[in-house]
Amino acid sequence: MSTDSTASTASTASGSDSTETGSTRQERFDRGLAVLSAVDGEAGQRVIDSLADVHPELAHQIVAWGFGEIYSRPGLQPRDRQLVTLGMLTALGGCEPQLEVHLNAALNVGLTPAEITEVLLHTTGYCGFPKALNATFVAKKVFGERGLLPVGSQ
Repeated sequence: MSTDSTASTASTASGSDSTETGSTRQERFDRGLAVLSAVDGEAGQRVIDSLADVHPELAHQIVAWGFGEIYSRPGLQPRDRQLVTLGMLTALGGCEPQLEVHLNAALNVGLTPAEITEVLLHTTGYCGFPKALNATFVAKKVFGERGLLPVGSQ
């Protein structure tokens, strides 16, 4: 290992690494935690907490990179980011726990149940009925927990 990479590793481990924006590891985490809390609330924190004893670095990266660097970018509004996320998680399939978190986040940032079900209908043509149905049943669970069923009666 060269001196440069040793210094870089030591800097990262100490939390004092910086990016082009000049923010430290801790600053990115703090910024990400604020965004995560605003968007996902308790559900996001539960995901992070669930990783504490098995993979705390993954939890850190979800917060610092996923929310502190990516989600906080100014190019898309939170509701637009959630529309994209719902479509991608539906298309991927097998992501139902993450889809549940993001369905709640979508509602938190202002999407309506009718808009969400329209997104899920739209995904049918691109990823098929099974994946769209699975996502819809997760949405039904979330809507039920939040007293938003039946959709369209609001």
